[in-house]
Amino acid sequence: MRSPTVGSKVRVRAIAGTYTVLLAMDVEPEARNGLLGFAIQREDVTESESYWLSGLKVFPSVVPNPQPGVSYLTLQEPIQSLLWGDYTAKPAHEYRYTVRPLYNKPKALKPAADVAVSVTTERESGPGHSVWFNRGAIASQAFAAKFKNAPPPHPEDPTATETRWLSRGLLEACLAFIAEANAGDALRVAAYEFSYAPILGALDRARRKGVDVKIVYEAGSDTVKGKKVATEATVGNRKAIAKAKLPQSMLIKRTRRAGIPHNKFIVRLRSGTTPVSVWTGSTNFSESGFLGQTNVGHRVDDPGVAATFFAYWQALASDPEPQTLKPETAQITPDPPSLPGAGTTCLFSPRKGTTMLDWYAAQITGATSAVMLTGAFGVTDVLATAIGKHTQSVDFLLLEKPPTKKAAGLLGKGSDLIVAYGNVLGQAYQKNAKGELTLRRKVPGSELEKWFLEEEHFRKTGYVFFVHTKFLLVDPLSNDPRIFAGSANFSPDSLTSNDENMLLIRGDTRVADIYMTEFDRILRHFYFRDVAGETAGTGKEAKSKFLAEDASWLEPYYHSGSFKDRRRRLFFP
Repeated sequence: MRSPTVGSKVRVRAIAGTYTVLLAMDVEPEARNGLLGFAIQREDVTESESYWLSGLKVFPSVVPNPQPGVSYLTLQEPIQSLLWGDYTAKPAHEYRYTVRPLYNKPKALKPAADVAVSVTTERESGPGHSVWFNRGAIASQAFAAKFKNAPPPHPEDPTATETRWLSRGLLEACLAFIAEANAGDALRVAAYEFSYAPILGALDRARRKGVDVKIVYEAGSDTVKGKKVATEATVGNRKAIAKAKLPQSMLIKRTRRAGIPHNKFIVRLRSGTTPVSVWTGSTNFSESGFLGQTNVGHRVDDPGVAATFFAYWQALASDPEPQTLKPETAQITPDPPSLPGAGTTCLFSPRKGTTMLDWYAAQITGATSAVMLTGAFGVTDVLATAIGKHTQSVDFLLLEKPPTKKAAGLLGKGSDLIVAYGNVLGQAYQKNAKGELTLRRKVPGSELEKWFLEEEHFRKTGYVFFVHTKFLLVDPLSNDPRIFAGSANFSPDSLTSNDENMLLIRGDTRVADIYMTEFDRILRHFYFRDVAGETAGTGKEAKSKFLAEDASWLEPYYHSGSFKDRRRRLFFP
């Protein structure tokens, strides 16, 4: 749902996903002088509810010492940005946003003419593609305020308040997908981490009602100092399967692989033989997958796509050696010679080589407006080089950790790129004795401690705690967006060693808007924390809490060639 541009001196445009709405503003030169920001009113037309929104930033002359967890009405403490996100919207709701420009002085604000824009958020389900992002923000002021930073007491209870808040529909959608299978149907699962009791229980219930359930799962080992050692996922899967008392008739061990069997998908077959739909995405069937790290579940109701996934699953079910599987995946999903037409294209691994990385790089360098990429394990050299060379539009990179020194050099430091990485407010990354980046608990002397609630993120086992999605968006705001999303990390190993799946969805603006608005939500969530950590102790971090008391905040948006200017022109080309 993309609204038309409304307004004259102040223009507004809305882009809606499912739970997120982006408002982009643009201001004509004659309306910029003395502009101190915008007050925003949200009217939920569907539920007949209306109120003025609040924010956390304040004018220092009005509120010199803002209190932790306290928000302030934008009528008095306006929003100083030309891009604002409503992250509390509901799917399939009609909203009307009133944007009120505020001028003059912080203690004597004067309103100009309101500009109103209406938009309807997307439904979570179909047609064709259905998308669910979890909250992906255990480390957040919202979680700290709502749940007092206490770990979720019942993470394996799908009805528990904390579970529902963190899942944000992702777990419910996966359970519903499994429950849809009727007696006589079949479910074919490929799983890496297969340890979350609600999922195992749902599959067992499906079996008990007459669904033919088969699960290919990680049960392999790695060689460590000359000895075979069960992987962390293997150990977790073994314990969870034993606890759930799943019968061996459901289970197929995946052991003969070069890398890891990294898939997370389920195929549903009507009457046990006809593929009709697929559940896929980045979400492992684990507690951290659904409730912790940022993840997406992607359902495709397309018999052709489902049949392609089923053929892949059948190849995996024999637990093949890599030299056997690679020719099969190449036959099921050949390397695309050029960009496929509109629709959905499947890409599976392992493959014989890494030529697909060059193909992904070509999509990046060919973008005309924007590139958005997430990386749980960093960004590989080929893609970092492509992003570094791509200067005709703006690029956004969201990572689990800061880029390595080499990757940072390849990416460059131009005004066409912004990089954000997972972080907790009040903490910062530093190098250990080995030169590796590690997360320390607190930033000494952080001025933000007195204005924000302490955050926690309840780490358990694993290597990824913040950003686990694997997707690439190319020109998402155009009429020909390309969405690449699945289990693969856009790395050499994900192409040549691992069992992986990837979807290319071309030309679907609805799916693009959902991915793009959620990307923006997570990127801005962490970007503020990154800046706070990097500036801690420098005397600059306090500025991030306060509003400017004049119109100087607008300058970067109209400085030709700056990042904010480039980003503004994405919405007002």
